[in-house]
Amino acid sequence: MLERIREGSQGPWAMAIIALIVLSFVFAGVGSYLTSSGTTAVATVNGEEISAQELERAYQNQRAQMESQFGESIAQLFSSEQYLADFRRNVLDRLIAEKLIQQQAQDMGLRVSDEQIRETIVQMPEFQFGGQFDNERFQAILRQNGFQVADFRNYLRTQMTQNQLTAALTNSAFSLDGEVELANALQRQTRDAKYAVISSSAFADSVEVTDADVEAFYNNNIASFDTEEQVKLAYVKLSVDDLKDRVSVDEQAVRTYYDNNINSYGKEEERRVSHILIDAGDDADAAREKAQALKAELDNGADFAALAEANSDDTFSAENGGDLDFITPEMMDPAFDEAAFGLENVGDVSDVVETEFGFHIIKLTELREAQIKSFDEVADEIRDTLLYDAAMEKYFELQNTMAEIAFEVPDTLEDVANAVDLPVQESVLFSRNTAPVELSSPAVLDAAFSSQLVDEGLNSDIIELDDENIVVVRVTEHLPQRTQSLDEVREGIEASVKADKAKEAAEAWAFDIAQQVRAGESVDDALAAKSVTWETVQAVPRAGGTLARAIVDTLFSLALEGEKKVDVATTVNGDVAVVELEAVNAAPVLDAELGESLKQRLAQMQGQRVYQQYIEALRAKADVTVSAAL
Repeated sequence: MLERIREGSQGPWAMAIIALIVLSFVFAGVGSYLTSSGTTAVATVNGEEISAQELERAYQNQRAQMESQFGESIAQLFSSEQYLADFRRNVLDRLIAEKLIQQQAQDMGLRVSDEQIRETIVQMPEFQFGGQFDNERFQAILRQNGFQVADFRNYLRTQMTQNQLTAALTNSAFSLDGEVELANALQRQTRDAKYAVISSSAFADSVEVTDADVEAFYNNNIASFDTEEQVKLAYVKLSVDDLKDRVSVDEQAVRTYYDNNINSYGKEEERRVSHILIDAGDDADAAREKAQALKAELDNGADFAALAEANSDDTFSAENGGDLDFITPEMMDPAFDEAAFGLENVGDVSDVVETEFGFHIIKLTELREAQIKSFDEVADEIRDTLLYDAAMEKYFELQNTMAEIAFEVPDTLEDVANAVDLPVQESVLFSRNTAPVELSSPAVLDAAFSSQLVDEGLNSDIIELDDENIVVVRVTEHLPQRTQSLDEVREGIEASVKADKAKEAAEAWAFDIAQQVRAGESVDDALAAKSVTWETVQAVPRAGGTLARAIVDTLFSLALEGEKKVDVATTVNGDVAVVELEAVNAAPVLDAELGESLKQRLAQMQGQRVYQQYIEALRAKADVTVSAAL
């Protein structure tokens, strides 16, 4: 079973999942996944904590993705406290589900070998140049995020182990031919109908809005008339990028840096190795003895590739005689790495090496020696490095200046701005949930809405946005949270109440028309009195048509016989329609290509249901505690 799961983790679906993981790593930084500062846990799952930082990072990432995809429309939703709370809880539920899957994968003994880790890394497009894995690019990206190869390898191992179980669950689902036929019959069925639409505005003049109606609406929806606390900020922002134009680097400094760090500009030694893996399984001693026996055969002249193909438990490399392609230092398990790079000559074979995955015998098959890049090749890179270092030095110098002046002259930012030759910028009024992007960090918001800035009118301390950006802020305008008075919102309430009453009147009229149609009575005069006519449509599809969604949903809920032949639909814009079903058109015959596509979609849907049910079952028997503060 585990072998089948392992094989499944090598497929295109698994690699797609890994690609998503890597995108998160490249753009958000591995550090955001691997580090925590020990803050109070927001949840515990079978004794393992989910920290507040983990939740905040996952929330910010998910929100950023949605805002990028849907724009301002989704940003308006986030202004609702209830939506925000529900959204954060959903994010936490997802983190809990991931933790449960990780724990279950460990309990089942699922593992990912060093070879699989290596294969995944070399296939990641983020680490490739010209379609080939580029170790320098790989190392550079890790350095930019402040992590060693081992850290990323461990992170990737956790994710890939988890994904083995996820893939096994989602990819095991299937659909039967009968289910496909039924789905085709339902999804591609079309219907003929006639409908009459009337706008609720046609009844607006006939409804009356009283003071009692307005007061009742106000009292029943009082929470919706609460305003959020808002501030307007003046701020001075200092960025390392902005300082690069203020510093310079001479060519002699570039040459000196190269001479002093020449070993840093070498291409690492690469070794192509093959191996034979004997899985320790439940009997480590027996596995060790088998590995030693194979080593003895090799010492006596046996062919390494043939032994690997016949005996190695790493079936992926065994098919190629144990070949693992080229590796670089620290790419593999430490014990494996030490043995592989301890071999002196091409053709040398190691002794038996023990790792957490079993027992290895390693053969060196090709060697690429380390190379040093010329000064001209790296001069631009060094120049950028020195320029960055100079800007950082200037950055820390000006940071101290800003901190001192902001404290010494606390009632204005002009002196701070003049001292560092930067402008004083000003924001619009905003709440905690509608902050501009450049001021949306938790540290800025905590300061902006603090009594020190709001009540005392002081400058903030230096606030670090990230490693290369700081800001000093002060509140220039403050609007406290309050409940708007009835007089302030009366006009809007009257319009809402009038619209609701008009819609109710339109629905009552439409239901009366529908009842007459059911009774076989003529409704032509009633429709004409409202300047409404029947519209006829044919072959209306269940999805993808031009009719309003509410009309289509109502149409596909009707039956050709009995009273259910006609009904009323209310659209999102308040229009009301009487819908009558006239004919049901059978779905076209399912061709082979579309049938296979539909079969796959049904299987995917079933796989998602299985996965969700599995998560629910795990959570039901797990010890999950969620902080009461959420």
